[in-house]
Amino acid sequence: MPFRHLAYSLYACNSNILNMVSTARSSELFTGGGGAVRHCSSSSSGKDTLSRNTTLAEDKPAIALPPTKKLAIVTCMDARINPFAQLGIKMGEAHIIRNAGGMARDALRSLLISQRLLGTREIAVYHHTGCGMATFSKPNLTSLITDGLKSGDEKMVERMVDEMDFLEWPGVSSVKSEKEEDPLLASLKSEVNFLRTHPLIVRGTKVSGWVWDVGREEATRILLLTNQSLT
Repeated sequence: MPFRHLAYSLYACNSNILNMVSTARSSELFTGGGGAVRHCSSSSSGKDTLSRNTTLAEDKPAIALPPTKKLAIVTCMDARINPFAQLGIKMGEAHIIRNAGGMARDALRSLLISQRLLGTREIAVYHHTGCGMATFSKPNLTSLITDGLKSGDEKMVERMVDEMDFLEWPGVSSVKSEKEEDPLLASLKSEVNFLRTHPLIVRGTKVSGWVWDVGREEATRILLLTNQSLT
């Protein structure tokens, strides 16, 4: 796992996660509907598990490599996020690209491969309420990483962390006014706009921004734009 994601995970586990509630609501989801979600269960016998998995593999039809919906979803690594179940996406229909905060800028390499080699032409940026990205600034994370280091290591580690871009959410580290936009929505709009204008994203790609409300267990589409780059 990339260092940025490990550092974020470490901080989130040692912080009080804030619950943010988005006011935007909609019932519209992706076309195609959802299917039954299969969950893995433990077995007392490793041989039984292997036999069952082999039978399932033989019974199920092969899934094509390119996503059938030509869709790539950029979402958070948060353990509560399951894009397949929450967005009605079936196995084989979409690429799922995960990182701390569901940042499109952090997913660009994967998106380029997804588009140029495997033909995706729609990107959904999928954020969620209660995200750990809303709870820290880079100085907070730097302190957490460097605390407890052996004498002599601090400067080297601080230099390494200082050179990293943790892609902080807009407005998280500043004093907010009542009129300032929710960092969750500000980040979502920023990431969607990043993809809409990026010259390496295929021109005409449909880019949408979504929020999963963890408390209500509801997905809401906030933005829908089209890439206007030159490629």
